[in-house]
Amino acid sequence: MTPRVAEDLRSGDHVCAVPVSDEQLWELTARFLAGGLRRREKVVYFDDGTSERVLDRLVEDRVPVAGSLRSGQLQVVSADVTRQAFHSPVSDVRALLDSYVDGSVTQGWSGFRMTGQMSYGAAAPAGIPLADYDRALDQLVAERSCTALCLYDHAHYTDRQIEQMRGVHREELVAAAAYDDGLLRITQTGPTSVRLAGEADHSNRPVIHKLIVDTLDRALRSGDAPTEIELNLASLRFLDVAGAVALVHAAEEFPSSHRLVLGDVRPAVQRVLDRCGAPFAAQLTVREAQGPSRTAGPEEER
Repeated sequence: MTPRVAEDLRSGDHVCAVPVSDEQLWELTARFLAGGLRRREKVVYFDDGTSERVLDRLVEDRVPVAGSLRSGQLQVVSADVTRQAFHSPVSDVRALLDSYVDGSVTQGWSGFRMTGQMSYGAAAPAGIPLADYDRALDQLVAERSCTALCLYDHAHYTDRQIEQMRGVHREELVAAAAYDDGLLRITQTGPTSVRLAGEADHSNRPVIHKLIVDTLDRALRSGDAPTEIELNLASLRFLDVAGAVALVHAAEEFPSSHRLVLGDVRPAVQRVLDRCGAPFAAQLTVREAQGPSRTAGPEEER
C-alpha cells in the first residue's frame, strides 16, 4: 500500500487511514477537509456523532469554518442519514452519493470530496459487508473524479476489520508524529516549532520537557535557526498545574538570546499558566488563541 499525505490528495484519490489516537483522527480529518476547502471543492462530512470535534479542530487550524458552512461549501450530513445508509442496499447508497456529487456540480464547486468515520457500518446492520460499500465508493471516485477518505479507528473496528479494509484500499493516508501516547500528540511543524494536541499531565510531562531542551539545544548550535522555540497549544485542551509549572521553569532556564513561545493558548490553559507564574517569566511569551470562530453549527446548514 502506498502512503500518502493529505496535502497531496487530488480528484480521483480514494484512500484510507487508520489513526492510532483520537488526536491523529481529528488531525487527519481536518487536513483532508481543509485541503478541499482550499481547492474550492464541495466538502462533505458524514457524521456519526463526531462532527463537533472535527469542526473544532478545523477552527483550531484557523480554517474559516463559519463561512464555509454558510456558503454550503462545507456540509455535515446528519448522523441519522449516515446511520440509515448502512441499513440500505449498496445501490441506494451509490445513488445517494451521486446526488451529492450532482449537487456540487450544480453549485459550481471545482470538485467533490467526502469523509467520515462510517462506524455505523462496522457491525454490517443490513448484512452487507463494509467492503461492498467501499467498492461502490471506489467506483464513484473513479467515474466522477471525486476524492474520498475512509477512516478506520481502533475504537470502532476490530483489528481483523481494519486489516481487511486496508487490503481493499490501494493507498493509506499517514501523518507522522514526534510523539503520540493516545492522550497527547506532538507533531513537528518547523525546525523550532511543534504542536501539542490533547492533554498534558504527569504521564507525558517528561516528554514535553525533553522536547523543549532538545529543540533549544539545536537552535543554539545553529547559526540561522529562529530564536523562538514555539509550542502551538491551539489543540491542547488540558494542562495540569505541575505541567504549567514545568513550562514556566523551562522558560526561566532559557538564555537571554532565546524565548519559549506558547502560541494559540486556550483560555482555560492560560488561566493555569497565569496562576503558575507565566506572566513573570522573562523568557516566556504566552499568546492567546486567535482566529476564525465557528458561529454556525451544522444544524444551520441542513
